[in-house]
Amino acid sequence: MKKLLIATTALVATAGMANADITITGHAAAGIHSGLDATAAVAATGSAAELSDQKALVATAKTAYDNAVSTQKADTADGSLLDGDVASVRTTLQSYNDELAALDAIDGTSASNSGDGVYSNAGVDFTMTGATDNGITFSATVNIDAGTEIDSADFELDGADGGTAGLGAVSMTGTFGTLTFDDGGIDNLYNGDYTSADVSYSTTVGAISLSVAHDTAGVAQANSMSAAYSASGMAFTLAASEDSAGTSASLAVAYALNDTVSVTGKTDQVAGAESVQTITAATTLNGVSVALSSANNSTWDVDLGYTAGGFALTYGVDETDAWTATATTALGGGATFAAGVSSDDEMYAGVSFAF
Repeated sequence: MKKLLIATTALVATAGMANADITITGHAAAGIHSGLDATAAVAATGSAAELSDQKALVATAKTAYDNAVSTQKADTADGSLLDGDVASVRTTLQSYNDELAALDAIDGTSASNSGDGVYSNAGVDFTMTGATDNGITFSATVNIDAGTEIDSADFELDGADGGTAGLGAVSMTGTFGTLTFDDGGIDNLYNGDYTSADVSYSTTVGAISLSVAHDTAGVAQANSMSAAYSASGMAFTLAASEDSAGTSASLAVAYALNDTVSVTGKTDQVAGAESVQTITAATTLNGVSVALSSANNSTWDVDLGYTAGGFALTYGVDETDAWTATATTALGGGATFAAGVSSDDEMYAGVSFAF
């Protein structure tokens, strides 16, 4: 009996190994840069865009508080507040002012530029996948990154990476959907610059795709959801997130007029602020792409692109006359050259590799 038990255990272990897979990939990049956004604000808040969002949220919350106090005074017969209420109002307003001042101080450092320099970095990613006997697939990722990195999409110098191994997402997928765990690593489904979540769940109900993300610490802006539905050439997307000022939500409708032209309409309501409606039209023909967008808050964007033979050019400009231009080309063997310039005298050029 003992020998039979050992043999059975060995069979089970072998079967588990047959269903498991480990994939190892690598990446590296090197190049030069000049005038990129400094990293002080990025290190303190995650990104310059997130800093702007935080300031707007605090200012909106302060305005809402002021309005609530005014309403309370209006509802009081003599138009005054009780002594205890006065002290509370002063304390709360001071806390809002202190937070805004702290954000302004960070913003002052983000306006500086990186100067001339070089960047080089490398990393290894391990992806492990497997499946249980009852059909549940699972995966986990581990990555090691080291060196100096830039964010070419935002013309930012991210700075030095820690050079340590990091555990990424651990997920399980079955007929119930997909459950993902990643401590502080799941992007907000409404706005990627909002606070990241720890756990998410995705599933499909009929033709509707649903996802929810939750932060176990209850941090503002971390809980979010999204829903998507497509039919007859139309795609509907709903996203929402909660924060201290209320619930922010957006609804987008995209329609493909034909194989080359699409139109998108979107309404975005940030908690405590006026809603913004945006219309975007995009077309692609013979490697040339054009996208035009306009919103009711007097903002607009024009994006042009050209692709041919592994070579791509892009140019974008907005209502402030700020522009960016990029060029990329495939060098073969997993290598790509990329360069970019902007109206803020920012520049980068370098090569990236995929192994």
